[in-house]
Amino acid sequence: MKIVLDTNVLIAALIARGVCHQLLEHCISHHELVTSEFILNEVRDKLVEKFKHTSETADEVVRLLRSQLEVVLPVALDAPVCRDADDDNILATAVAGNCECIVTGDKDLLILKQFKGISILSPSEFQSYESTE
Repeated sequence: MKIVLDTNVLIAALIARGVCHQLLEHCISHHELVTSEFILNEVRDKLVEKFKHTSETADEVVRLLRSQLEVVLPVALDAPVCRDADDDNILATAVAGNCECIVTGDKDLLILKQFKGISILSPSEFQSYESTE
């Protein structure tokens, strides 16, 4: 299955050893993960600005993610979907990567439930979703 992990899921996976960390490890082993430069840049920026990691550490994390995830160029959406244009970039990445789902903690994305046939799930919903596949 092709999946986009939203920035907040990737950050949680990198910062803590919880559900998102286990999800990232599982998805790397069992699925195809798709990302974009937009998402990678957001991860890098948040690691430096919000979590006070050094630029060098953040760059190393991005290199590691780049080596494990397929990087695609987000498609142009016909019209804005979310109130936050950053969320539209997540949707556009999933469309470009022909993904089956997006895993996110972002309420503005989760409320959509689905976009162009792509399921939008929280990390816990993804665990249930996957067991029904």
